[in-house]
Amino acid sequence: MTDEAPDVEQVEEVPVDDAGVAEEESPADAAATEAEEVDIAARVAEYDDELAAEVRDLQSRVTHLESELGDREERIEELEGKLKRKQADFQNYKKRSKKKQQQVKERATEDFVERVVSVRDNLVRALDQDDDADIRPGVKSTLDEFDRILDGENVEIIDPEPGTDVDPQRHEVMMRVDSDQPEGTVADVFQPGYEMADKVIRAAQITVSDGQ
Repeated sequence: MTDEAPDVEQVEEVPVDDAGVAEEESPADAAATEAEEVDIAARVAEYDDELAAEVRDLQSRVTHLESELGDREERIEELEGKLKRKQADFQNYKKRSKKKQQQVKERATEDFVERVVSVRDNLVRALDQDDDADIRPGVKSTLDEFDRILDGENVEIIDPEPGTDVDPQRHEVMMRVDSDQPEGTVADVFQPGYEMADKVIRAAQITVSDGQ
């Protein structure tokens, strides 16, 4: 008499959410599934020992693969975390490098301005010497070109009008003098100053009025 094959049980599908991701089994569900797998192997053994051995082997391989999958998922999460940190570090490095390059550029420009402003001062003094001198047109043209260069470097001249308030950050007081300007205000500018990007390169040298 031929043995009848055991009835094949329907395997219950794991619930899937709207996003198509399988819901995680609870510890109780996992234990129930494991018990069910053992029960299947035992029931198969009642009819065929070799087939039961194959079932147990397959169950062992599934368990091993699930364990490897879990380890790999943990490794993937770890590598993704490291990648995100490296990307953040790189972005911060780029920002620091850009800021440092800008600072180096500004310092280089400041050094240039500090060297050339004295030349401009000499040109201004030359113009003040004699209105009828033959060199005046050439000096005036050179001074205009010089001022265009400084303007292109965002350099502004600090040349306060008489009677304006003294700015300690931008003005250097040389002395106090008798003047018809209000007491404590700028009487005259001895030498203009310069500033670039709101930073004073050289303060304007001024005299301060003592009042009448």
